[in-house]
Amino acid sequence: MGFFNSLSGNWLLACITVVNAVSMSWFGYDQGVFSGVLISADFKHYFPETKQANISGITSSCFSLGAFCGAIFAFTLGDKLGRKKTIALGLICNVVGAVLQIVSWHLPQMIIGRVINGFGMGLTSSTCPVYQAECSPPRVRGKLVVVQSVCNTAAFCLSNWMNYGLFFSGGALQWRFPLGFQLIFPVVVTTALLFVPESPRWLLLQDRHEEALTILARLEGKHATIHDEAVTSEFLSIRTAIAHERKDRAPFSDVIAFKDKQQNLRRLLLSCGTQFMQQFSGVNALGYYLPTLLQQSVGFDEQKSRLMTGVNGTIYLGAALCCILIIDRFGRRKMMLYGSLTMGSCYLVASMCLRAMQVQGADKKEMGNVTTAMFFLYYWFYGTSFAKVPWVYNSEVNSLGWRTRGAAAATATNWMGGFIVTQFTKVGVDNLKWGFYLIFAVICWAYFPVVFFLYPETSRRTLEDMDEIFMSHPGAFVFNKPELTQRRRPQVFIDAEARRIGEGAATEVGDVLDKKGLENVKAAQIERASSTEV
Repeated sequence: MGFFNSLSGNWLLACITVVNAVSMSWFGYDQGVFSGVLISADFKHYFPETKQANISGITSSCFSLGAFCGAIFAFTLGDKLGRKKTIALGLICNVVGAVLQIVSWHLPQMIIGRVINGFGMGLTSSTCPVYQAECSPPRVRGKLVVVQSVCNTAAFCLSNWMNYGLFFSGGALQWRFPLGFQLIFPVVVTTALLFVPESPRWLLLQDRHEEALTILARLEGKHATIHDEAVTSEFLSIRTAIAHERKDRAPFSDVIAFKDKQQNLRRLLLSCGTQFMQQFSGVNALGYYLPTLLQQSVGFDEQKSRLMTGVNGTIYLGAALCCILIIDRFGRRKMMLYGSLTMGSCYLVASMCLRAMQVQGADKKEMGNVTTAMFFLYYWFYGTSFAKVPWVYNSEVNSLGWRTRGAAAATATNWMGGFIVTQFTKVGVDNLKWGFYLIFAVICWAYFPVVFFLYPETSRRTLEDMDEIFMSHPGAFVFNKPELTQRRRPQVFIDAEARRIGEGAATEVGDVLDKKGLENVKAAQIERASSTEV
């Protein structure tokens, strides 16, 4: 096992990122690949039931329903299993579900495979952002969580172009090969998973202090030891935060009534809210059905619909790459506010163009092109806002004791929202036509006041700062409190962290930290205090 524990510093952080990023890539690939599968002639031949809107909807959306169940499982047992074991269990379910889909000859087998695959995806999509956030330093935490989401988008783009390329092949290859291609992902994840440790914060939550301290040293760098001031300070800060959390832990009845000091239910609702907003922006309505919508609403033929879907996936990938550069530059709040306004505007223009196409004498080709352009613009604005921010936000905002449950509840909200939107998109387009898109315009604009009034900024804060935010500001409204909305880390949080480290250094810690480590921390504190006085 010494070989598998050899990575440290940036290489170890990169390997952790590979585990999480490739797991999320599989998630993105599954979201995109089925849009092409549904319109394949050979698929319709074997599964003629999917020609009905409701059956087509449940065949697509059962994946989200399985993922919802997986997220609920992570909510209840994720903290007991740990981050690595939860990801490994999700990986096994994904493989079993994928194989069932690849060899399907009957619709029930296909649906069961998608449900099992979805269950595994619910486990991994709940856990990966949390695992990444708990192992990443604050300065790059947002970027690294977004990297996972960018890989998700890249795989979504790949699946769209694969669907277009296979349009010219015909036969079973047109849909069985894309479903089989996804088995590449578990090979990469399984290999990388052998080299990564458990989350140090989860180990501290389980009172496995020595292991946590060793892993913190490995994450710090190749030559770092458990005696280093940075390693010891982080250990003490996390350990003291956990001690405060346990000391102030309220009964579940108080949590439900918003009476606990750390406001865990409020934080859980905020994280669930970001995922609710993501799904009810209508992204899965386009993600699963864009080729179908382009044929039915705009009037493109099958080849052009697949081509436009591939182009859209490329635009979406460009937006995701852009998001890496701006997620920590502008902060979470501003990106969600900007996304709300721009996405709603795209839907409004698209619905008006589709309405104009119904008028006699209208230039249907021109209106169809404008509608397609609005779908593309929507994906750009979505890709630089609500596509990425919710995954970062729900991995940051919850307390350590509730982080897995909070992220799992948020992910369950995401998947249930995806199920609802995917299930009823085809029926909605058939019955409401242009009015279906107008509904999403109103919903997206409604997000602006919700984010503005209720959502604190989490960028450039440590994970332990989140407790300080909610313990010192119990009110629901944050818009009038600069320390909760500014991007720069407030001084009050820096001072609170210094107090936690000092308190931890003054507490008896047994055999975990020796005198040398504590002396390094105290010397560093004295030096900082002296420089402040000067």
